[in-house]
Amino acid sequence: MLRRIELEVLATVDRGDTISELATKLDHSESYLSRAVADLVEKGLIYTERDGRRKRVVPSDALAVELYQDLVRQHSHIEFPELLTGKALEVLYYLDQPRTVAEIADRSDNYRNTINRVLKRFRNRGLVGTDDGRYEFNADFDRLHEFARELAHHLHRHRLEAVAPKGTILWEDYDEFLAQAETEIDANEFHETGLAQFAAFDLQFLLTDHRYYRYSEDLDEVSPAELCCHTLLIDDGSRHRSYCLLLLSHVDVDEEDLRAQAATYGLEDEIDALLRYLETHGEIGDDRLPEWDEFQELAAGYEVPLPS
Repeated sequence: MLRRIELEVLATVDRGDTISELATKLDHSESYLSRAVADLVEKGLIYTERDGRRKRVVPSDALAVELYQDLVRQHSHIEFPELLTGKALEVLYYLDQPRTVAEIADRSDNYRNTINRVLKRFRNRGLVGTDDGRYEFNADFDRLHEFARELAHHLHRHRLEAVAPKGTILWEDYDEFLAQAETEIDANEFHETGLAQFAAFDLQFLLTDHRYYRYSEDLDEVSPAELCCHTLLIDDGSRHRSYCLLLLSHVDVDEEDLRAQAATYGLEDEIDALLRYLETHGEIGDDRLPEWDEFQELAAGYEVPLPS
């Protein structure tokens, strides 16, 4: 998320520092500092001002910058730029409550050995401790989690605003998010989802004025399981639930994958209700799900065969 040199600049920069002054403070070449500053400007974490022939560097008013600089000032004996490299910020992001190594590895999709190495580094510096196998922060170091969360949100927000100035983030994780936009987004890593994407599975619905996108650097396309979860995140009402039921009836969706996606998005109960509804032909009580005969009519209208 941030390289060590970028963390060094954020930890050190005072309002009005020049590139030359920063280079002296950090003992790096001006060309190396210039590249780091350009990267931070691109991420919206600092900006530069011209002062004659010199360029002055100014921290942005992003909450993530404020949180980080407060931590650096309060704990000046800790080398945060060195400590927070690699997977460290990702581990901090998922340490929102006491968690085991396995839990963090599952949520972050990293190897346990990787998580162990990071947590050992934190433990050796007194930032975290363990209780019954679960890691948690010592003292007020839980602000590190707040910083990691706020930094991820800032970078997501900045990335979205670059392609959809009026866009809204509906759900986010460390390195991906689900967004609503008023216009079409044609940019790398933004994959359309929501009702418009049902057409890829031969289901055509009346669309709203909004478009929906999943941002992910690792995703090639939105799977039916993901589409179902995205639809519920966008609107958990009866109409969208019925559309999800049509999709699950029309496309062969692996139940294990669907439940895994549901866990990612915090939709375990909602997805379980949809699956039980289809398994029992509507024999569950839920006001947001249609009566079985109503769903049969809906499925017939969209030429979706239902199991007898």
